[in-house]
Amino acid sequence: MSYTVREPTMRSTPIADLKPTQMTVGMREVAEKRKSWRAHDPKTREKFLRSHFIPIILGPGRTPFVIDHHHLARALLDEGQKEVFITVVEDLHKLDAGAFWTMLDFRALAHPYDARGRRHLFSELPKTVKGLEDDPFRSLAGELRRIGGYAKDTTPFSEFLWADFLRRRIKAKAVVKDFSATLEEALDLAKSEAADYLPGWCGPLAP
Repeated sequence: MSYTVREPTMRSTPIADLKPTQMTVGMREVAEKRKSWRAHDPKTREKFLRSHFIPIILGPGRTPFVIDHHHLARALLDEGQKEVFITVVEDLHKLDAGAFWTMLDFRALAHPYDARGRRHLFSELPKTVKGLEDDPFRSLAGELRRIGGYAKDTTPFSEFLWADFLRRRIKAKAVVKDFSATLEEALDLAKSEAADYLPGWCGPLAP
């Protein structure tokens, strides 16, 4: 993500009040974060939360819009955690809704695409992180990066770009039916020249 982080707001904020700036998450990744949260000793959970702030931009009405860590927010909510700590990246509450979304869109801080890769109106974004839907290809792209299929990159929504690349080449049913097999296929695709335009591509260099 491309933004300037301010000093963290040491204020506990209800997760239910946070508004997403994307439509989907990879539920496999959410499940892993839930598992990790359960492994924490209850005594260390607040320390974890204080070191994992959710970055937000204040929109119209001072509404907190999440611009990163949607997976973590959803995982914590699903685990029954009520509040998190936030860091206010920017205050745009003086803008009207139209100008606000134009600003986020121009700066690639919003991703209104569904699990089929189709763009929607900003008004159709989920109202809470609970409304984030599963995109199996986002899970595939996330796991692909973890096994070295491509490098971590600062390009906004880079994993969604990889998800869209894979979505056009692998059948959705295959991802759900046999994730491991499709991950191997995704790795081969990631190293091919067809993917050389994507952020973090680390395929073989031409001789």
